[in-house]
Amino acid sequence: MRTRTIVLALAVLVLGAMGGALLAPPPADAVSREIIQIQQSIAQILQNQQDMRTDIDTRFAAMQVLVQQSLTAGNQLNQTMGSLQKTVQDAVANSGANTSSTTQQIQGISDNMQDMQARVGKLSQQMSDIQSTLQQINAKVSGGAPPAQQPYGATSGSNPGYGPDSSANQPPVSSSPAPMQGISGDTLYANALRDMNSAHYDLSRQEFSDYLKNFPDGAFASNSQFYLGEISYYQGQYSRAIEAYDGVILNYPKSSKVAPAMLEKGRALAQTNKKVSATREFRELIRRYPGSDEAKRAASELRGLSPSH
Repeated sequence: MRTRTIVLALAVLVLGAMGGALLAPPPADAVSREIIQIQQSIAQILQNQQDMRTDIDTRFAAMQVLVQQSLTAGNQLNQTMGSLQKTVQDAVANSGANTSSTTQQIQGISDNMQDMQARVGKLSQQMSDIQSTLQQINAKVSGGAPPAQQPYGATSGSNPGYGPDSSANQPPVSSSPAPMQGISGDTLYANALRDMNSAHYDLSRQEFSDYLKNFPDGAFASNSQFYLGEISYYQGQYSRAIEAYDGVILNYPKSSKVAPAMLEKGRALAQTNKKVSATREFRELIRRYPGSDEAKRAASELRGLSPSH
């Protein structure tokens, strides 16, 4: 009986020792090492985030300077082209000479400058959106979160904003794949204008047609339709040009290209020896747009037609 008691006592002591060993907290040295590792990780994350923000700020500042320089240069060049165009128009009005080709080229250059200004304005807006996004990131990083937990929240919040390829009113990362999905309307139109001014008429015609097919309600739809007429006129395809000009007049009645389209349609009619129709078109232009540059040129064209009419 005594032996059984002794054995039971020893068993209880052994089990108690094992349970104490299992439930005892880890050594203080192990806890200290884990805390040090966590602090080192937090410090590294903070440093990486700061380096990333500094790099973005530097790139953003450089882009802002470039955008501002481009906008200033565009404004100056546009003013110069406006003065040159007015001088040519005054000369045409005074002399009554037919300088259709020169005037059309100047009009094309002026349109190029206006389009460039529009694109630079969009780029400036995108830069403002990027700056706003960066400010939001900075606000999150510098918010009221405890310092020990700040890097985790800041890092996960700042990752989506990294990558300055944003478009207006869109999150930065969502817009970056857009150029990969196909050419934009602005780029297609700019390419078409460039090829037309370089006398690559067949390629330019295809590009303007593609713009109208893919962007029928785009900002440059009426311009594209007008330049299809110009290309046909340059190539001596006057009947085709008349159809294209009618497309502007009928489909885009509020466009600024209606008056130029009526003028060029009248000239194309005159080239096909349809002088009665040409006279009617010029008179309608003068009636609808009195005092405009196109009306003055139409009056000059009428004076040229009157001896044989």
